Amino acid sequence: MNPVDRPNAEEACVNPVAERRSPPWKSSLHLRWWIVGLIFLITCINYIDRSSVGLLVTQFGREIGITNGEYGAIGALLLLAYTLSQSISGRLYDRFGARAGFTVSIVIWCTAAMAHSAIVGFTSFAACSFFLGLGEAGNWPGAAKVIAEWFPQKERALGMAIFNGGASMGGVIAPLLVARFLAPRVGWRLSFLIIGALGFIWLIAWLAVYKPLDRHPYVSDEERHYIQEGQTSITSSSPPPLRALLSLRETWSILVARFLVDPVWWLYILWLPTYLKDVRHFSLKDIGISAWVPYLAAAIGSLFGGWLAGRMIARGASVNAARKWTTGIAACLMTVGVLAARSESAYVALAYISIVLFGFQMWISNVQTLPSDFFSNAAVGSVAGMGGTAAGISSLIFNLCTAWLVSHFGYGVVLTIAGMLAPVGAVGLFMLTGRIRRLDTGALRNSTT
Repeated sequence: MNPVDRPNAEEACVNPVAERRSPPWKSSLHLRWWIVGLIFLITCINYIDRSSVGLLVTQFGREIGITNGEYGAIGALLLLAYTLSQSISGRLYDRFGARAGFTVSIVIWCTAAMAHSAIVGFTSFAACSFFLGLGEAGNWPGAAKVIAEWFPQKERALGMAIFNGGASMGGVIAPLLVARFLAPRVGWRLSFLIIGALGFIWLIAWLAVYKPLDRHPYVSDEERHYIQEGQTSITSSSPPPLRALLSLRETWSILVARFLVDPVWWLYILWLPTYLKDVRHFSLKDIGISAWVPYLAAAIGSLFGGWLAGRMIARGASVNAARKWTTGIAACLMTVGVLAARSESAYVALAYISIVLFGFQMWISNVQTLPSDFFSNAAVGSVAGMGGTAAGISSLIFNLCTAWLVSHFGYGVVLTIAGMLAPVGAVGLFMLTGRIRRLDTGALRNSTT
């Protein structure tokens, strides 16, 4: 058993005050798991809010006169805001911390999600979606920073997998909650109000539970020592300059990997409900019954990717080998999207799409761990944010191309192109990254001053 998992009976006897003050998360030797549990929940809410737009547009699109081309433009605006926000959010999280950062992000995106209840046409729909993307983007560099702070390196991929699993579970829950339950009962406008309010409820719990590791009053000395012992000894209080980070091929390996492969995920997030409606002739109720399956597979893939890398490291593999084997296998799995484009059966196509999203989350749970593998905590938010910006730029371009390609050639071409992106991304990652190891960002800062 790991030392952090063994309660110290002697300390428990001599410190009864600690027991009296303790809701479960306050006295737990596993406070980091409560923290990542909260990150999982807000990521899940993030994707419920995001997925609800694609689900409900199948109902309100005709009512307010939204065409496929206009929906593609609105998706591009959301991605533009998401892209602009990623690097800015990452820098702000590094400077002001995750407590304040998540507060700002949630207020922006949940207000925008609720504002969708009042849209009346293209302009109002586009404005709400823009601010939704602007706020939601902060979740990703913020989560990466929290996990880098609260987890030792050998557990970090699992922590990232749990956080990424929230995105997949949001995709599972959204069709059932929004399309299957809420929309038929209360309509699409009230549905937006209800799901937008979820983030504000979460924020109350976040402010009650989260504080930085070095200042948290309820983390045990044993757990704090366990976490810090498994982290780098290279620390710094302020992030290095962006120019210095961009001078490193390790930074570019993350940017290239995110740029090439993230459009696969966004394709299915934004277009899967419309694909099922237009090509497979599903009703909104049919979408609610079946569209959650690929996201359940994605959640399993996220956990499997984190578990596999952590298991390899625990059994003696290097971080370099564990990350590359896991991402290589995941890239191969994503190629089956090509088969989905050629399947005559809607449910066989959904099975292939499920494998694609399993592979994507297996991939991203390790790629998003790379900033904390390479850099100290002071730089993690910045690098993760730049990676998100690269992902947003390519996803925006791919989304605009998808709207045009669907109008002229149908979905088959789009799914085939998406199926080939992951192997190209894996090659780019492996060529640029070199050996995965910790860099001295303190020396990097000094070299640029």
